Amino acid sequence: MAVQGSTPLLRLYRHRLGFLGFRQLLHGTWRTCSPRGLLSCRSLHVEGPPHVPSVTSSCVHGTSSTSLVYSTIGQCLQAAARRWPDREAVVFPQEGVRKTFAQFQEDVDKTAAGLFALGLNRGDRLGVWGPNTYEWILYQYATAKAGIIMVSVNPAYQLNELEYTMRKVKCNAVVCPTRFKTQEFCQMLREICPEINTAASGRIQSSRLPDLRMVIVTDSRQPGMLHVEDVLQAGESSHHKQLQDLQSKLSFDDPINIQFTSGTTGSPKGATLSHHNIINNAFFVGQRIAHPVCPGQPSVRLCLPVPLYHCFGSVLGGMCLATHGITLVFPSAGFNSRANLQAIQDERCNFLYGTPTMFIDMLSQPDLQQFDLSSVEAGIMAGSPCPPEIMRKLKVDLNIQEMTVAYGTTETSPVTFLGFPSDREELKINTIGCIMDHTEAKVVDPSTEEMVPLGESGELLIRGYCVMLGYWDDLKKTSEVISPSRWYKTGDIASLNSLGYCRIEGRIKDLIIRGGENIYPAEIEQFLHTHPKVQDAQVIGVKDERLGEQVCACIKLKDGQTSSVEEIRDFCKGQIAHFKIPHYVMFVNSFPLTVSGKIKKNNLREEIEKKLDMKQKV
Repeated sequence: MAVQGSTPLLRLYRHRLGFLGFRQLLHGTWRTCSPRGLLSCRSLHVEGPPHVPSVTSSCVHGTSSTSLVYSTIGQCLQAAARRWPDREAVVFPQEGVRKTFAQFQEDVDKTAAGLFALGLNRGDRLGVWGPNTYEWILYQYATAKAGIIMVSVNPAYQLNELEYTMRKVKCNAVVCPTRFKTQEFCQMLREICPEINTAASGRIQSSRLPDLRMVIVTDSRQPGMLHVEDVLQAGESSHHKQLQDLQSKLSFDDPINIQFTSGTTGSPKGATLSHHNIINNAFFVGQRIAHPVCPGQPSVRLCLPVPLYHCFGSVLGGMCLATHGITLVFPSAGFNSRANLQAIQDERCNFLYGTPTMFIDMLSQPDLQQFDLSSVEAGIMAGSPCPPEIMRKLKVDLNIQEMTVAYGTTETSPVTFLGFPSDREELKINTIGCIMDHTEAKVVDPSTEEMVPLGESGELLIRGYCVMLGYWDDLKKTSEVISPSRWYKTGDIASLNSLGYCRIEGRIKDLIIRGGENIYPAEIEQFLHTHPKVQDAQVIGVKDERLGEQVCACIKLKDGQTSSVEEIRDFCKGQIAHFKIPHYVMFVNSFPLTVSGKIKKNNLREEIEKKLDMKQKV
């Protein structure tokens, strides 16, 4: 395959590796590894995209000449601040906040020492509950340096979800704004803990949340609560010495972050991640997409609209700050398409992260062409499968020539498959890329757990440094998803090709079984996105008395467009198998979304089934 060596990211690769190293990167080599038990894995030397079909079984192993990083988050930030003291680390245009690495490091140390002064200790849990603000990433690093376990709390949580989360992990402190949009954070905390109203700041004693000792507010001062400025000023020389002495005692294997799953099946579960999990994931993601780490190379300015409470934002964004010295630009506290475009233009961002839904929203802005997006070179898309048509539009309309698709789960820190900037278009739009460094994957029959033949579909399993420590205080749920040999069951249906690239075909739970036929929604969604009037399409299975389930396509049309059920169905005829053609077509104005931009298919299914029931009754 002809490889284009003149693209911006490949120029960075060439600069870093030299001519010989660059040639080796472009012609990545494959090696056979010794069999593991009855499995015959193929090891991919993942520092370059593979070009020779060599995989013969549904099992791959990513090898690398770069060893794993054995450092804590605090050590990585310290090294970055020494290397790039005057480079901007974080920018929040709407807040008017700009911090260099040196300034950010100083704030982190002051905050960590302040937490000690206020009575928190190594191993305590501190929840960060709110949108993307400076305090979110500040406390992400400050807690890590202090050995305090940060709990990423979904800012959309309501009372019951918040109380469950805080009781589950025995949260000792919470950092939040007074309010954001319709969420009244402080008021909700008062409803759960009325004792706050009469408590001395930092001395809460609650009957419903007995472990909670303090609430730290990021904006206006509130009765019974501390303010972030109080924390910054609390630390004395003894606390700074305590912080310094602690650094040699912290282990990279210590738990440092609890991220709760969406809770679509039962109560949310707290995936517990270590320094080792997330530092290495950020490092190897940045290495693959060529975030430069050498002095004299052009710096990366990353526009980061994805929420920090999610792994995509906090690891691929937040941790890459320390591992690769990138500048993080946060366009707005909550996702806003126009704010993203404005930030790219004003801050000259050259990288952009987002979910497919976020990119679709940006592409649909009516005055998109009025923004100067010439600085953008590349980006990462993750969160859910991306329709090929959207990938093509990103090149033309957003100037993103080197979009890379990432795949992962919260439980795997998160990225386990990632493409290469030089991948040909067919691989970029139809796969989630290659196995990550120091990571293994296999595809098995979910009912027998036996490996399926190469190219066939089954459940994707992951093993390696990236697999979480476990679900917090839940051995039963942990054992259900992590086998004794440390394979993590993703719940995703996938297949591998002979190059080792992976294709996601749906969730086991999203699988539509129509009269005995297995139908994967992602395949139909990708086809529907080729219709010229369709902006977004989501396919779900709805109840059917005769067939068990029927295919329903929920379609959001482009502005100014109209269509009909017959037009959509006619578009499908002769193009996809008859049993995949949507029996129902529902036109919608929007989709129910999580804070991280994923479609809530369970909610969507419930809404559509209610509408169909009402129609049938009429």
